[in-house]
Amino acid sequence: MELTETEREMLQGQHGPAAADALGLVVRFAEAVGATRLLPCASAHVDGCLYHGQASLDFVERFEVLGGRVKVPTTLNVGSVDLIHPELFIGDPALGAAGKRLMEAHVELGCTPSFTCAPYQTLLRPRFGEQLAWAESNAIVFANSVIGARTNRYGDFIDLACALAGRVPDYGLHRSANRRAGVTVELAGCADAGPDQAGGIAVAVGLFIGKHCGDTIAAITGLPACTSEDDLKALGAAAASSGSVAMFHAVGLTPEAPDLDTATGGRQVPVAARLGPAEIADILARLGTVPDGAPLTAVALGTPHFSLAEFGRLMPLLDLAPFAVPVYINTGRHEWERLLADGRAAALEAAGVTVVVDTCTYVTSIIRDLSGAVMTNSGKWAYYAPGNLDVDVAFGTLADTMRSARAGRVVRA
Repeated sequence: MELTETEREMLQGQHGPAAADALGLVVRFAEAVGATRLLPCASAHVDGCLYHGQASLDFVERFEVLGGRVKVPTTLNVGSVDLIHPELFIGDPALGAAGKRLMEAHVELGCTPSFTCAPYQTLLRPRFGEQLAWAESNAIVFANSVIGARTNRYGDFIDLACALAGRVPDYGLHRSANRRAGVTVELAGCADAGPDQAGGIAVAVGLFIGKHCGDTIAAITGLPACTSEDDLKALGAAAASSGSVAMFHAVGLTPEAPDLDTATGGRQVPVAARLGPAEIADILARLGTVPDGAPLTAVALGTPHFSLAEFGRLMPLLDLAPFAVPVYINTGRHEWERLLADGRAAALEAAGVTVVVDTCTYVTSIIRDLSGAVMTNSGKWAYYAPGNLDVDVAFGTLADTMRSARAGRVVRA
Protein backbone atom coordinates (compact mmCIF):
# COMPACT_ATOMS: atom_id res chain seq x y z
CA MET A 1 0.00 0.00 0.00
CA GLU A 2 1.39 3.37 -1.05
CA LEU A 3 0.71 5.78 1.81
CA THR A 4 1.36 9.50 1.93
CA GLU A 5 3.24 11.05 4.82
CA THR A 6 -0.06 12.35 6.23
CA GLU A 7 -1.62 8.88 6.00
CA ARG A 8 1.37 7.31 7.79
CA GLU A 9 1.10 9.93 10.53
CA MET A 10 -2.60 9.20 10.84
CA LEU A 11 -1.99 5.45 11.22
CA GLN A 12 0.62 6.18 13.90
CA GLY A 13 -1.96 8.08 15.93
CA GLN A 14 -0.66 11.60 15.35
CA HIS A 15 -4.15 12.70 14.25
CA GLY A 16 -5.87 10.99 17.17
CA PRO A 17 -6.88 7.42 18.01
CA ALA A 18 -10.20 7.56 16.15
CA ALA A 19 -8.56 8.60 12.88
CA ALA A 20 -5.92 5.89 13.35
CA ASP A 21 -8.56 3.20 13.89
CA ALA A 22 -10.67 4.41 10.97
CA LEU A 23 -7.75 4.61 8.55
CA GLY A 24 -6.62 1.17 9.63
CA LEU A 25 -10.01 -0.19 8.59
CA VAL A 26 -9.87 1.65 5.28
CA VAL A 27 -6.36 0.33 4.54
CA ARG A 28 -7.39 -3.27 5.26
CA PHE A 29 -10.48 -2.82 3.10
CA ALA A 30 -8.30 -1.36 0.31
CA GLU A 31 -5.97 -4.36 0.48
CA ALA A 32 -8.96 -6.72 0.26
CA VAL A 33 -10.21 -5.08 -2.95
CA GLY A 34 -6.76 -4.84 -4.50
CA ALA A 35 -6.22 -1.08 -4.28
CA THR A 36 -2.60 0.05 -3.96
CA ARG A 37 -3.26 3.59 -2.76
CA LEU A 38 -5.88 5.81 -1.17
CA LEU A 39 -7.58 8.93 -2.50
CA PRO A 40 -8.73 11.99 -0.56
CA CYS A 41 -12.52 12.11 -0.69
CA ALA A 42 -14.58 15.27 -0.99
CA SER A 43 -17.56 14.02 1.02
CA ALA A 44 -19.18 10.97 2.56
CA HIS A 45 -22.74 9.73 2.90
CA VAL A 46 -23.24 7.26 5.75
CA ASP A 47 -25.88 4.53 5.62
CA GLY A 48 -24.99 3.01 8.98
CA CYS A 49 -27.31 5.33 10.91
CA LEU A 50 -30.24 2.96 10.23
CA TYR A 51 -30.41 0.66 13.26
CA HIS A 52 -29.88 -3.04 12.53
CA GLY A 53 -28.87 -4.20 16.01
CA GLN A 54 -26.53 -3.43 18.89
CA ALA A 55 -23.42 -3.83 16.73
CA SER A 56 -24.47 -0.73 14.78
CA LEU A 57 -24.48 1.33 17.96
CA ASP A 58 -21.31 -0.26 19.41
CA PHE A 59 -19.34 0.67 16.30
CA VAL A 60 -20.29 4.34 16.38
CA GLU A 61 -19.99 4.73 20.15
CA ARG A 62 -16.46 3.34 20.05
CA PHE A 63 -15.43 6.23 17.80
CA GLU A 64 -17.25 8.63 20.11
CA VAL A 65 -15.19 7.38 23.06
CA LEU A 66 -12.02 7.85 20.99
CA GLY A 67 -12.97 11.47 20.29
CA GLY A 68 -13.66 10.91 16.59
CA ARG A 69 -14.76 13.62 14.17
CA VAL A 70 -15.42 13.21 10.46
CA LYS A 71 -12.77 14.83 8.27
CA VAL A 72 -14.99 15.63 5.28
CA PRO A 73 -18.57 16.93 4.90
CA THR A 74 -20.68 13.89 5.78
CA THR A 75 -24.41 13.51 5.25
CA LEU A 76 -26.53 10.84 6.90
CA ASN A 77 -28.93 8.40 5.29
CA VAL A 78 -32.39 7.66 6.68
CA GLY A 79 -32.62 6.48 10.27
CA SER A 80 -35.18 4.34 12.06
CA VAL A 81 -37.42 7.16 13.32
CA ASP A 82 -38.66 10.60 12.28
CA LEU A 83 -36.96 12.81 14.88
CA ILE A 84 -39.09 15.81 13.88
CA HIS A 85 -42.38 13.89 14.10
CA PRO A 86 -41.61 11.15 16.69
CA GLU A 87 -45.31 10.48 17.19
CA LEU A 88 -45.42 8.79 13.78
CA PHE A 89 -43.38 5.80 14.97
CA ILE A 90 -45.63 2.87 15.99
CA GLY A 91 -43.01 0.13 16.36
CA ASP A 92 -41.26 -1.39 19.37
CA PRO A 93 -40.36 1.51 21.72
CA ALA A 94 -37.02 -0.11 22.56
CA LEU A 95 -36.08 -0.32 18.90
CA GLY A 96 -37.22 3.25 18.38
CA ALA A 97 -35.06 4.44 21.28
CA ALA A 98 -32.01 2.55 20.01
CA GLY A 99 -32.56 3.91 16.50
CA LYS A 100 -32.83 7.45 17.84
CA ARG A 101 -29.62 7.03 19.84
CA LEU A 102 -27.77 5.72 16.75
CA MET A 103 -28.86 8.73 14.69
CA GLU A 104 -27.78 11.14 17.42
CA ALA A 105 -24.42 9.38 17.87
CA HIS A 106 -23.54 9.98 14.22
CA VAL A 107 -24.33 13.68 14.63
CA GLU A 108 -22.00 13.79 17.64
CA LEU A 109 -19.19 12.64 15.32
CA GLY A 110 -19.71 15.76 13.22
CA CYS A 111 -22.04 14.35 10.56
CA THR A 112 -24.71 16.63 9.11
CA PRO A 113 -28.17 15.56 10.38
CA SER A 114 -29.64 15.30 6.88
CA PHE A 115 -31.20 11.83 7.38
CA THR A 116 -32.10 11.50 3.72
CA CYS A 117 -31.56 8.84 1.07
CA ALA A 118 -31.24 11.69 -1.47
CA PRO A 119 -28.27 13.75 -0.25
CA TYR A 120 -27.83 15.07 -3.78
CA GLN A 121 -30.98 17.16 -3.17
CA THR A 122 -29.39 19.03 -0.25
CA LEU A 123 -27.07 22.02 -0.15
CA LEU A 124 -24.15 19.55 -0.01
CA ARG A 125 -24.63 18.22 -3.55
CA PRO A 126 -21.24 17.03 -4.90
CA ARG A 127 -19.64 18.29 -8.09
CA PHE A 128 -18.64 16.52 -11.29
CA GLY A 129 -15.45 14.47 -10.92
CA GLU A 130 -15.26 14.61 -7.11
CA GLN A 131 -14.19 11.45 -5.30
CA LEU A 132 -16.79 10.37 -2.72
CA ALA A 133 -17.30 7.77 -0.02
CA TRP A 134 -21.03 7.27 -0.41
CA ALA A 135 -23.32 4.51 0.79
CA GLU A 136 -27.07 4.05 0.08
CA SER A 137 -27.63 2.35 -3.23
CA ASN A 138 -29.75 4.97 -5.00
CA ALA A 139 -27.46 7.79 -3.85
CA ILE A 140 -24.44 5.95 -5.22
CA VAL A 141 -26.06 5.45 -8.63
CA PHE A 142 -27.24 9.06 -8.79
CA ALA A 143 -23.83 10.48 -7.84
CA ASN A 144 -21.99 8.40 -10.44
CA SER A 145 -24.55 8.64 -13.23
CA VAL A 146 -26.43 11.93 -13.00
CA ILE A 147 -23.77 14.11 -11.36
CA GLY A 148 -20.62 12.44 -12.65
CA ALA A 149 -18.98 12.28 -9.22
CA ARG A 150 -17.15 9.05 -8.33
CA THR A 151 -17.93 6.48 -5.67
CA ASN A 152 -18.14 2.75 -5.26
CA ARG A 153 -20.90 0.95 -3.38
CA TYR A 154 -19.70 1.49 0.18
CA GLY A 155 -21.65 -0.24 2.93
CA ASP A 156 -22.25 0.12 6.65
CA PHE A 157 -19.16 0.71 8.81
CA ILE A 158 -16.70 1.27 5.96
CA ASP A 159 -18.67 4.38 4.97
CA LEU A 160 -18.13 5.93 8.42
CA ALA A 161 -14.50 4.79 8.50
CA CYS A 162 -13.86 6.61 5.20
CA ALA A 163 -15.55 9.73 6.58
CA LEU A 164 -13.42 9.66 9.75
CA ALA A 165 -10.24 9.13 7.73
CA GLY A 166 -11.14 11.34 4.75
CA ARG A 167 -9.88 8.64 2.39
CA VAL A 168 -11.25 6.05 -0.05
CA PRO A 169 -9.45 3.16 -1.81
CA ASP A 170 -8.43 3.88 -5.41
CA TYR A 171 -10.33 1.15 -7.25
CA GLY A 172 -13.52 0.50 -9.18
CA LEU A 173 -15.56 3.52 -10.21
CA HIS A 174 -13.02 5.96 -8.81
CA ARG A 175 -11.05 5.18 -12.01
CA SER A 176 -12.02 6.52 -15.43
CA ALA A 177 -11.37 3.26 -17.27
CA ASN A 178 -13.97 1.46 -15.15
CA ARG A 179 -16.78 3.95 -15.86
CA ARG A 180 -17.45 3.03 -19.49
CA ALA A 181 -20.57 1.25 -20.67
CA GLY A 182 -20.25 -2.45 -21.40
CA VAL A 183 -23.74 -2.96 -22.88
CA THR A 184 -26.49 -0.86 -24.43
CA VAL A 185 -30.23 -0.89 -23.75
CA GLU A 186 -32.21 0.56 -26.64
CA LEU A 187 -35.70 2.00 -26.17
CA ALA A 188 -38.07 2.34 -29.10
CA GLY A 189 -41.33 4.28 -29.26
CA CYS A 190 -40.74 6.13 -25.97
CA ALA A 191 -39.19 9.43 -27.04
CA ASP A 192 -42.54 11.28 -27.20
CA ALA A 193 -43.92 10.03 -23.87
CA GLY A 194 -45.29 12.71 -21.52
CA PRO A 195 -43.94 13.68 -18.11
CA ASP A 196 -46.34 11.41 -16.19
CA GLN A 197 -45.33 8.38 -18.27
CA ALA A 198 -41.60 9.14 -18.24
CA GLY A 199 -41.29 8.14 -14.59
CA GLY A 200 -42.80 4.71 -15.22
CA ILE A 201 -40.56 4.17 -18.23
CA ALA A 202 -37.54 5.07 -16.11
CA VAL A 203 -38.57 2.61 -13.39
CA ALA A 204 -39.06 -0.19 -15.93
CA VAL A 205 -35.65 0.43 -17.50
CA GLY A 206 -34.04 0.52 -14.06
CA LEU A 207 -35.60 -2.79 -13.06
CA PHE A 208 -34.46 -4.34 -16.33
CA ILE A 209 -30.81 -3.30 -16.07
CA GLY A 210 -30.74 -4.27 -12.38
CA LYS A 211 -31.92 -7.78 -13.16
CA HIS A 212 -30.14 -8.36 -16.46
CA CYS A 213 -26.99 -6.24 -16.58
CA GLY A 214 -25.49 -7.01 -13.17
CA ASP A 215 -22.53 -4.79 -12.43
CA THR A 216 -21.94 -4.12 -16.14
CA ILE A 217 -22.60 -0.44 -16.86
CA ALA A 218 -25.45 0.07 -19.32
CA ALA A 219 -25.78 2.91 -21.84
CA ILE A 220 -29.48 3.65 -22.37
CA THR A 221 -30.73 5.21 -25.60
CA GLY A 222 -34.19 6.45 -26.52
CA LEU A 223 -35.45 7.72 -23.15
CA PRO A 224 -38.28 10.28 -23.40
CA ALA A 225 -37.19 13.78 -24.34
CA CYS A 226 -38.89 15.08 -21.19
CA THR A 227 -36.97 12.77 -18.83
CA SER A 228 -36.25 14.77 -15.67
CA GLU A 229 -33.65 14.49 -12.95
CA ASP A 230 -36.32 12.89 -10.76
CA ASP A 231 -36.98 10.30 -13.47
CA LEU A 232 -33.25 9.48 -13.57
CA LYS A 233 -33.36 9.24 -9.78
CA ALA A 234 -36.19 6.70 -10.07
CA LEU A 235 -34.29 4.76 -12.75
CA GLY A 236 -31.17 4.49 -10.61
CA ALA A 237 -33.11 3.55 -7.48
CA ALA A 238 -34.93 0.74 -9.28
CA ALA A 239 -31.70 -0.51 -10.83
CA ALA A 240 -29.82 -0.52 -7.54
CA SER A 241 -32.71 -2.22 -5.72
CA SER A 242 -33.11 -5.05 -8.22
CA GLY A 243 -29.39 -5.60 -8.86
CA SER A 244 -25.82 -4.57 -8.14
CA VAL A 245 -25.91 -1.48 -10.36
CA ALA A 246 -23.72 1.44 -9.28
CA MET A 247 -23.78 3.46 -12.50
CA PHE A 248 -25.60 3.87 -15.81
CA HIS A 249 -25.33 6.22 -18.77
CA ALA A 250 -28.42 7.88 -20.24
CA VAL A 251 -27.16 8.92 -23.66
CA GLY A 252 -27.70 12.60 -24.26
CA LEU A 253 -28.82 13.17 -20.67
CA THR A 254 -26.04 12.28 -18.23
CA PRO A 255 -22.69 14.10 -18.18
CA GLU A 256 -20.40 11.25 -19.20
CA ALA A 257 -22.63 10.21 -22.10
CA PRO A 258 -23.16 13.12 -24.51
CA ASP A 259 -23.26 10.40 -27.18
CA LEU A 260 -23.01 6.62 -27.29
CA ASP A 261 -19.41 6.61 -28.49
CA THR A 262 -18.31 8.61 -25.44
CA ALA A 263 -20.32 6.40 -23.08
CA THR A 264 -18.65 3.22 -24.35
CA GLY A 265 -15.19 4.72 -24.77
CA GLY A 266 -15.41 4.08 -28.49
CA ARG A 267 -15.83 0.32 -28.10
CA GLN A 268 -18.38 -1.88 -29.81
CA VAL A 269 -20.53 -3.33 -27.02
CA PRO A 270 -23.43 -5.79 -27.16
CA VAL A 271 -27.08 -4.78 -27.05
CA ALA A 272 -28.59 -6.19 -23.86
CA ALA A 273 -32.17 -5.53 -24.98
CA ARG A 274 -34.48 -3.49 -27.18
CA LEU A 275 -37.48 -2.39 -25.16
CA GLY A 276 -40.69 -0.94 -26.54
CA PRO A 277 -43.97 0.07 -24.88
CA ALA A 278 -45.17 -3.53 -24.65
CA GLU A 279 -42.02 -4.72 -22.86
CA ILE A 280 -42.11 -1.74 -20.52
CA ALA A 281 -45.77 -2.34 -19.69
CA ASP A 282 -45.00 -6.00 -18.94
CA ILE A 283 -42.15 -5.09 -16.55
CA LEU A 284 -44.35 -2.65 -14.67
CA ALA A 285 -47.27 -5.09 -14.54
CA ARG A 286 -45.05 -7.67 -12.83
CA LEU A 287 -43.92 -5.09 -10.27
CA GLY A 288 -47.35 -4.98 -8.63
CA THR A 289 -49.06 -7.81 -6.75
CA VAL A 290 -52.72 -6.71 -7.00
CA PRO A 291 -55.02 -6.07 -9.98
CA ASP A 292 -56.79 -2.89 -11.00
CA GLY A 293 -59.76 -2.22 -8.74
CA ALA A 294 -58.17 -3.85 -5.69
CA PRO A 295 -58.95 -2.04 -2.40
CA LEU A 296 -56.17 0.05 -0.84
CA THR A 297 -55.30 0.90 2.72
CA ALA A 298 -52.64 3.56 1.97
CA VAL A 299 -50.59 5.37 -0.65
CA ALA A 300 -46.81 5.72 -0.11
CA LEU A 301 -44.67 8.18 -2.08
CA GLY A 302 -41.14 9.51 -1.82
CA THR A 303 -38.75 6.58 -2.12
CA PRO A 304 -36.15 7.97 -2.76
CA HIS A 305 -37.16 11.09 -0.87
CA PHE A 306 -39.51 13.46 -2.70
CA SER A 307 -37.81 16.47 -4.24
CA LEU A 308 -39.22 19.99 -4.32
CA ALA A 309 -39.94 19.48 -8.02
CA GLU A 310 -41.98 16.38 -7.21
CA PHE A 311 -43.93 18.32 -4.60
CA GLY A 312 -44.55 20.89 -7.32
CA ARG A 313 -46.17 18.22 -9.49
CA LEU A 314 -48.12 16.86 -6.53
CA MET A 315 -49.70 20.08 -5.26
CA PRO A 316 -52.33 20.45 -8.06
CA LEU A 317 -53.41 16.85 -7.37
CA LEU A 318 -54.43 17.83 -3.83
CA ASP A 319 -57.63 19.11 -5.45
CA LEU A 320 -58.66 15.43 -5.46
CA ALA A 321 -58.98 15.51 -1.66
CA PRO A 322 -60.62 14.26 0.47
CA PHE A 323 -58.78 10.98 0.11
CA ALA A 324 -60.35 7.67 1.06
CA VAL A 325 -57.03 6.27 2.35
CA PRO A 326 -54.01 7.86 4.08
CA VAL A 327 -51.28 9.31 1.87
CA TYR A 328 -47.69 9.19 3.20
CA ILE A 329 -44.83 11.09 1.56
CA ASN A 330 -41.19 10.63 2.57
CA THR A 331 -38.87 13.60 2.11
CA GLY A 332 -35.72 15.16 3.52
CA ARG A 333 -35.31 17.92 6.07
CA HIS A 334 -34.05 20.33 3.42
CA GLU A 335 -37.29 19.95 1.48
CA TRP A 336 -39.44 19.94 4.64
CA GLU A 337 -38.05 23.30 5.73
CA ARG A 338 -38.87 24.79 2.33
CA LEU A 339 -42.42 23.36 2.50
CA LEU A 340 -42.90 24.94 5.93
CA ALA A 341 -41.57 28.28 4.75
CA ASP A 342 -43.72 28.60 1.62
CA GLY A 343 -46.98 27.26 3.08
CA ARG A 344 -47.11 24.00 1.21
CA ALA A 345 -46.71 21.97 4.41
CA ALA A 346 -49.95 23.49 5.69
CA ALA A 347 -51.71 22.71 2.41
CA LEU A 348 -50.53 19.10 2.53
CA GLU A 349 -51.73 18.73 6.11
CA ALA A 350 -55.09 20.28 5.24
CA ALA A 351 -55.48 17.68 2.48
CA GLY A 352 -54.78 14.90 4.95
CA VAL A 353 -51.29 14.05 3.65
CA THR A 354 -48.72 12.84 6.20
CA VAL A 355 -45.18 14.04 5.43
CA VAL A 356 -42.46 11.80 6.90
CA VAL A 357 -38.86 13.00 7.27
CA ASP A 358 -35.65 11.35 8.51
CA THR A 359 -36.80 7.85 7.55
CA CYS A 360 -38.89 5.90 5.03
CA THR A 361 -42.14 4.01 5.31
CA TYR A 362 -40.71 0.77 3.93
CA VAL A 363 -37.96 0.51 6.58
CA THR A 364 -39.79 1.48 9.78
CA SER A 365 -43.22 1.19 11.39
CA ILE A 366 -45.23 4.25 10.38
CA ILE A 367 -48.11 3.19 8.11
CA ARG A 368 -51.02 2.51 10.46
CA ASP A 369 -52.98 0.03 8.39
CA LEU A 370 -51.24 -2.63 6.28
CA SER A 371 -54.21 -5.00 6.12
CA GLY A 372 -54.70 -4.26 2.41
CA ALA A 373 -52.61 -3.18 -0.54
CA VAL A 374 -50.51 -0.01 -0.67
CA MET A 375 -50.05 1.93 -3.90
CA THR A 376 -46.87 3.76 -4.88
CA ASN A 377 -45.18 5.43 -7.83
CA SER A 378 -41.78 4.25 -6.57
CA GLY A 379 -40.13 1.23 -8.11
CA LYS A 380 -37.87 0.96 -5.07
CA TRP A 381 -40.78 0.98 -2.59
CA ALA A 382 -42.72 -1.54 -4.68
CA TYR A 383 -39.66 -3.79 -4.92
CA TYR A 384 -38.80 -3.86 -1.19
CA ALA A 385 -42.10 -3.38 0.66
CA PRO A 386 -43.60 -6.86 0.08
CA GLY A 387 -40.60 -8.42 1.82
CA ASN A 388 -40.06 -5.73 4.44
CA LEU A 389 -43.68 -5.11 5.41
CA ASP A 390 -45.45 -8.27 4.20
CA VAL A 391 -47.84 -6.14 2.18
CA ASP A 392 -49.26 -6.26 -1.35
CA VAL A 393 -48.39 -3.35 -3.62
CA ALA A 394 -49.76 -1.60 -6.67
CA PHE A 395 -47.57 0.54 -8.91
CA GLY A 396 -48.73 3.52 -10.93
CA THR A 397 -47.89 7.04 -12.03
CA LEU A 398 -48.12 9.92 -9.58
CA ALA A 399 -51.51 10.87 -11.01
CA ASP A 400 -52.66 7.24 -10.76
CA THR A 401 -51.71 7.03 -7.10
CA MET A 402 -53.59 10.19 -6.15
CA ARG A 403 -56.71 9.20 -8.10
CA SER A 404 -56.51 5.82 -6.38
CA ALA A 405 -56.14 7.51 -2.98
CA ARG A 406 -59.38 9.36 -3.63
CA ALA A 407 -61.19 6.20 -4.77
CA GLY A 408 -59.74 3.89 -2.12
CA ARG A 409 -58.93 1.34 -4.80
CA VAL A 410 -56.41 0.90 -7.62
CA VAL A 411 -57.28 3.20 -10.50
CA ARG A 412 -54.97 3.61 -13.50
CA ALA A 413 -55.34 5.83 -16.53
